[in-house]
Amino acid sequence: MTKNITTILAAALLGGSSLCAAAQNPDAKFDSWPAYDGTDLEMTVGPEGTRFTLWSPEAQAARVFIYPTDRNTAAIDTLEMHRGDRGTWRAGVAEPLYGKFYTFSIKHNGKWLAETPGVWAKAVGTNGQRAAIIDFDATDPDGWAEDRGPVLDHITDAVLYEMHHRDFSIHPSSGIVHKGKFLALTEPGTTNDYGQATGIDHLKELGVTHVHILPSYDYNSVDEANLPANQYNWGYDPYNYNAPEGSYSTDPADPAARITEMKQMVKALHDAGIGVVMDVVYNHTANNDDSNFSLTAPGYYYRHRPDGTYSDASGCGNETASDRQQMSDYIVNSVKYWADEYHIDGFRFDLMAIHDTETMNRVAAELKKINPSIFVYGEGWTAGDSPLAPERRALKENVSKMEGIAVFSDDIRDAVKGHYSNAADRGFATGKPGNEETVKIGIVAATAHPQVDYSKGNNSKFPYATSPEMIINYVSCHDDLMLTDKLAHSMPEADEAARQRAARLAQTIVFTSQGTPFMWTGEEIFRNKKGVHNSYKSPDSINAIDWNLKHANADQFNYYRELIALRKAHPAFRMTSAEDIAKNLVFDDTKDTPNLLSYSIKNNANGDSAKEIKVIFNGADEAREVKVPKGDWTVVAEDGTIKAEGLSKAQGGKMTVAPVSALILMR
Repeated sequence: MTKNITTILAAALLGGSSLCAAAQNPDAKFDSWPAYDGTDLEMTVGPEGTRFTLWSPEAQAARVFIYPTDRNTAAIDTLEMHRGDRGTWRAGVAEPLYGKFYTFSIKHNGKWLAETPGVWAKAVGTNGQRAAIIDFDATDPDGWAEDRGPVLDHITDAVLYEMHHRDFSIHPSSGIVHKGKFLALTEPGTTNDYGQATGIDHLKELGVTHVHILPSYDYNSVDEANLPANQYNWGYDPYNYNAPEGSYSTDPADPAARITEMKQMVKALHDAGIGVVMDVVYNHTANNDDSNFSLTAPGYYYRHRPDGTYSDASGCGNETASDRQQMSDYIVNSVKYWADEYHIDGFRFDLMAIHDTETMNRVAAELKKINPSIFVYGEGWTAGDSPLAPERRALKENVSKMEGIAVFSDDIRDAVKGHYSNAADRGFATGKPGNEETVKIGIVAATAHPQVDYSKGNNSKFPYATSPEMIINYVSCHDDLMLTDKLAHSMPEADEAARQRAARLAQTIVFTSQGTPFMWTGEEIFRNKKGVHNSYKSPDSINAIDWNLKHANADQFNYYRELIALRKAHPAFRMTSAEDIAKNLVFDDTKDTPNLLSYSIKNNANGDSAKEIKVIFNGADEAREVKVPKGDWTVVAEDGTIKAEGLSKAQGGKMTVAPVSALILMR
């Protein structure tokens, strides 16, 4: 011992940095840990027996406990694991242990740590505390081998609809039997009290191409043993990344039930022509020292501050270290598993900028090998600082470094409706001048355009996207005030009809802009969340969608439906290269008129049937007169109404754009 300390001190005095580096970077030791890329991590089972493999390079010993049930029973066997290659520990038995449950425990620094199902558990029982040994082939619903999601050539062809399982089906007016469950999206023919479609039929009627479902992996905050307690959570508190959440199944104690029912949901949506995007949260875990990661390989999977405390770029108490090989591999292999086993069509990465661009590039490339139509997008920001160098972070400013990855546009979000952090702030669609250039940044999907002055952008000062396929456009999502509540706060003097009109204009800007449109569930029927901006654990009285609003706000729903139909009918709104946008999208000079934007998409852009599409947005409270070139035009949007096939004919010349509305013409 003395000799080792003396050697270290001597090295430091002679200019060596070992001591200082260790003090400044508690994560330095992990660089020397061997990574393991075998396909047998966790557990494999078959006629030849059951094998367990745990990656834990620093463990002094490791065990597997075998249980007869998912909880409240003693272990029926304990398997001592032996060291394997590249940091692994191994154990096994000759018989297949179908129907049994297991946990791991490692000895670390002379102490046996708490039991864990491991980081790779794919089937779990109640509350995910024990992993399960099941026959996965038996979880496939009928026709699963032939199941396929929508085929997309480009992400810009998608129309994304973000939803939460419970919000979507829990209200009595949903007419859905399996309220709050995966199976809710398998029920055809459900209606509200007025006989209008709800559930999956509503999605088909609306015309969205993909549902983006809030976290569906096994998360920490809902007690699956006490579901009648009516707990609620969005699910951004990961526990078992590779098993479905039990509270969304009809029987959380049955490991196969949640798997089968999630697959049934995916297949029902696929049969309806709708893809499934999974919200994934690899950037942090619900627990710190007690997480499955910490109980398996203490310290390795997280970044730390110089004092050894958890770094917290997530704002949730920790952040994972995607820049370390085993964690990078974990993320890549986990999404591949969901895509392969559950036929997931896309992934939305929470706080994606906590991850490094190299890992995100691997994610996209590997997923495309499984399904060329898969796409990946995420939040191009963090919730705090990180030890990861900014140039390596998957920030929106670095999206051009990531092939096949898209980021959310906070440019169009804040410019159109007002800044997210100030409930009273207005935007272009609610009458506030000065946002015109930032809206233009959104219209061209943050790509370089000769008529867009990025120096006047509110959020971005340079064209950070090199392709419109890198941008997700939105004005509202689960985070912060949803659009309906934002309008109530920022337009307190306006009646509901006026706020609905502003919502229509805001979404028309989103759905006609280049990039990919994204909307939050229930806004098409003007649902609200009673002003709660962070409803992650609010009760159903706040989060549930009252489907009778579809009757009360039928005109709003019809507008959204026609807006989606318009976008799907015209590829000019879905260009796939920055060069095409710069060449075919031409802005008119409206600099002297605040809250007015006008542009044309020309040259049968992207193979469109229309030679020219004229788009004019008026965010002011008074009508505006504009000049439209003479010709035979079809009016598709005017004065708060829209019809994809056309409302009327016009000859151009001087035309009036009604207050807070879009005028869209085609010829």
